[in-house]
Amino acid sequence: MACNCENNDKETLELTISKVDAIIERIGTQRSTIIPLLQALQEEFSYLPADAINRVYEKTEIDRAQLISVSTFYSQFRHIPYGKHLIKVCAGTACHVKGANNVYDSFRRELKIEDKSVTTEDQNFSIEKVACLGCCTLAPVVQIDDKIYGHVLPGKVNEVIDDFLEQENQEEKEEAKKSKTRVPGEIRLGMGSCCQASGSTDIYKQLQQTSDELGIDVTIKSVGCVGVCNKVPLIDVVDENSVITRYPNVKPEEIKEILHHHFKPGSFFKRVKNKLFNEIDTYHTDQTWDNVIWKPENERTGVINTFLSEQKHIATEGYGYLAPLNLDEYIGFGGFEALKKSLSEYEPNQVVQTILESGLRGRGGGGFPTGKKWELVAASDQTDKYIICNGDEGDPGAFMDRMILESYPFRVIEGMIIAGYATGANKGVFYIRAEYPLAVKRIRTALLLCKERNLLGENINGSSFSFDIEIFEGAGAFVCGEETALIGSIEGERGFPKQRPPYPAVAGLNGKPTLVNNVESLSQISFIINKGQQKYQNIGTQNSKGTKVFALAGKIRNGGLIEVPMGITLNQIIEDIGGGVEGGQKLKAVQIGGPSGGCIPASLCDVKVDFDAFNQMGAMMGSGGLVVLSDNDCMVDMARYFLSFTCEESCGKCTFCRVGIRRMLDILDRLCTGKAVMEDIDKLEELANNVKKSSLCGLGKTAPNPVLTTLKYFRHEYEEHVNGLCKTGTCKDLITYTVTNDCIGCTKCAKACPVDAIPYTPYELHTIDTDLCVKCGLCIDECSYDAIKKVPLKDSVLTE
Repeated sequence: MACNCENNDKETLELTISKVDAIIERIGTQRSTIIPLLQALQEEFSYLPADAINRVYEKTEIDRAQLISVSTFYSQFRHIPYGKHLIKVCAGTACHVKGANNVYDSFRRELKIEDKSVTTEDQNFSIEKVACLGCCTLAPVVQIDDKIYGHVLPGKVNEVIDDFLEQENQEEKEEAKKSKTRVPGEIRLGMGSCCQASGSTDIYKQLQQTSDELGIDVTIKSVGCVGVCNKVPLIDVVDENSVITRYPNVKPEEIKEILHHHFKPGSFFKRVKNKLFNEIDTYHTDQTWDNVIWKPENERTGVINTFLSEQKHIATEGYGYLAPLNLDEYIGFGGFEALKKSLSEYEPNQVVQTILESGLRGRGGGGFPTGKKWELVAASDQTDKYIICNGDEGDPGAFMDRMILESYPFRVIEGMIIAGYATGANKGVFYIRAEYPLAVKRIRTALLLCKERNLLGENINGSSFSFDIEIFEGAGAFVCGEETALIGSIEGERGFPKQRPPYPAVAGLNGKPTLVNNVESLSQISFIINKGQQKYQNIGTQNSKGTKVFALAGKIRNGGLIEVPMGITLNQIIEDIGGGVEGGQKLKAVQIGGPSGGCIPASLCDVKVDFDAFNQMGAMMGSGGLVVLSDNDCMVDMARYFLSFTCEESCGKCTFCRVGIRRMLDILDRLCTGKAVMEDIDKLEELANNVKKSSLCGLGKTAPNPVLTTLKYFRHEYEEHVNGLCKTGTCKDLITYTVTNDCIGCTKCAKACPVDAIPYTPYELHTIDTDLCVKCGLCIDECSYDAIKKVPLKDSVLTE
């Protein structure tokens, strides 16, 4: 037996080495290849096994110090085995305010994962929290392997697990080919990540299946993000006269009725057969009475029309129409005309001047003039220069870059090529979060299509200009949104920000002049070139030109991806586009700019969307996450949430950021657990100001913003927490649950309780064992009589 074990171990080791060698041969041996190499190893083995790591030392230039340094810095890499399937619970801002922590706890309870473990006993599932899955309008969001689930409630996690396992075990059946009759018109279906998480993939399959049954050969066209994320799956039926009929929140069972209404089945027999069967189905189920097709148009599309009414599409031009990877369609829509115009009509310096005069400011951070960056890179006489598209959208609560990359890949590529021509660069890099697999896949395909058409590569469009682009997948570090940290990551190092000057425009990637632009900035370039800088200047305010794309999420009726002209007010966005605060709650604040931004109170939401106006209020535009908070949200908890994130994501290079944020978080922890004193509030403010002034990079300098703005506008809530009171009931250590006399003893709460804290006593006034209660809120959700309340812990103690 011992001999067999030794042989098995030897065979396993040889197989591991063989796999590692193949990966090294494919990716390379240089030190700069370490991140893609580790990503490939983890994809192969699900973690980084010691035998694989040792082989890397033997076969590459990568040494132990570099590998340990890099693999422990980036959150993507794992050094312990995980289960067969990975559950990722989004902990982004929108998910946090919608109860992501309770969802995470519910999964652990349902799967019986022990406190110190992340994996089930049978090794089938592992679980982890992730910063953001980029589907904020579907909060709370959970991803299991590649499948995303939106609006996951703590009491429904068992249904999510069952659905995933059912789909995993379901065998795919080959469909028989059927004769179909070609009909004019087409059906457009949004297939962005949010759309797919809401069931668009099922709708697509149902459209194919039903059109086969009816014998209808109609074009089913997948388009990019449709923006109205809470109305997906959304389909547009375009008839032979190009008249569009829109159907939101479509269900698979409604597809047959929709196709019946707009298209005739392929043969007389099929028309009679389907008409008869459809009438029988109606008679038996009455399903079609509630079919979306019979709802009045205003009921179907009124919210969508309102949502779109105040928007201006520049970065998202072609919304709801363009198929993401149809290059012919993009060209027919005017795509690559700006590139053609630049190469044939403008000298490089004229393109730079056009962007400079347009007033375009960087859309990914503090709003530095884009043309100025281009000018600095163009001024260098070095032969090798780089363009980097910063798609490392790490802000929790933001998903604009993901949507643009998924839906308008050619538009961003075109902007990048024009930037290369204008600045004299010959190589570009897409730096995209590895957590955005659909964006990576579509950009990769789009690049190949561009190369086939000579829109990328040598002598583009027959000109003397050559430019190529590659993709680099980030490994999970929020600090890599800072351009010098991002460059360090591409070079195979930890994502440490560097002291500036020199700026990347002078000495960036590999020491060469490097232009780093955000996804949204690059997506606006073709509009400026095609329509002229004056037309772009006419949109927006004096110092903030053009449009801004926002991820509208949180406690809002109609969330989604929006693009609005600069100068619109926050109230207009919330009320006119978003439809107001959900559930009849009152607007309390708007959190804008993610962890680097701040909380703007409802009383000041008449402020215009403007870089300078936001900065004056202690907030910032940031990447464009816009999270609506209601009177049920605790501002101290929000400050703690963002500081927890930045504390975790700090690279640790400078003391003020590494230690200062940790000390601030300690104070916030005391406040949220009722252990703080009044002096702690002043200490917190002093620390925040010092960290802001003295940190090395943008992460540390802006991390205190959520704390400082909540202290400025909601200081009374901090003082209430010192007195042991969280009026919203958010801070669990300051509340308890109690049953009122409205209880009728229906036992719904007892059945829902995951820890049996409510005894099963039918027709009796229920009680809650506070020692067992985990304060998950499932009992409140289940109670039909509003008989369970959150009460301040101090009040319950006084009552006792």
